[in-house]
Amino acid sequence: MRTESQMMELILSTAREDGRIRAVYCNGSRTNPNVPRDFFQDFDIVYVVTEIASFRADPHWIDRFGPVAVMQEPDSPIFDDPQTDPENRYAYLMQFEDGNRIDLSLQTIGFSFSAYLSDPLTLPLLDKDGILPQIPPPSDRAYWVKRPSQDQLRACANEFWWVSTYVAKGLWRREMLYALDHLNLYVRPQLICLLSWYAGCQTQFSVSVGKNGKYLDRYLPRREWDALLRTYPAADRAAVWDALFAACQLFSQVHPLVAQALGYPYDPQEGRRTTAYLHRVHALPDDALSFDDAEK
Repeated sequence: MRTESQMMELILSTAREDGRIRAVYCNGSRTNPNVPRDFFQDFDIVYVVTEIASFRADPHWIDRFGPVAVMQEPDSPIFDDPQTDPENRYAYLMQFEDGNRIDLSLQTIGFSFSAYLSDPLTLPLLDKDGILPQIPPPSDRAYWVKRPSQDQLRACANEFWWVSTYVAKGLWRREMLYALDHLNLYVRPQLICLLSWYAGCQTQFSVSVGKNGKYLDRYLPRREWDALLRTYPAADRAAVWDALFAACQLFSQVHPLVAQALGYPYDPQEGRRTTAYLHRVHALPDDALSFDDAEK
């Protein structure tokens, strides 16, 4: 596997030798001093270029970066994304056979200024013409957990409890994919949002929990972290029920703590009523003809 220094020299030498590339900057996890370093970290690189058309016309120009295992061009027309602007920005996401990965974005000079200034984790690497504005050192402060408003906390709880009923319905119907999607895509994200606010309360809202809450284990007590992991089930009906109830229990435990820390009112009735409803669905026989058939 090529080393970090070898990869950076390849990235910068390519820019130095190509007259179309006028500046280079880096962002992402490699510029964040609070992120643990490992060999899976991407090289998030931007080439500021005079134009993009000639790069796209030569699909082999990226061959110099090494043998590719798999690549994606998210701005390609095949993805039919109306938000793309291939004349001003074009990305090559390259996973190399040796384990390195470069997420390389081409940006025209005019387009690059707003993008360059918008990310506080930006680090300039090369500027042939002095076109890049002066910026402070990279900081993840913009990604710190934000203190929620009272309405945001209420909305989080309401969404969690409301969609949990979809999981229960899907489980009774034996619609496993439906149940799992609602647990994984809607219910647990609200739980992770609540736990992120909990971590923020414990740290005066001065930390980032990372994408998908991947650093939550740093800031949660071990009991809460283990409880969160129990919400990730196998694709088994009983296991998904257990995970759903584990999520409900954890949400009910943490919600009043967050509300108290923020000075917001807390009403446990929504959670209690919904949990009681979920238990009734869980008790329904498979051949039930009415909700009244639930075992009391």
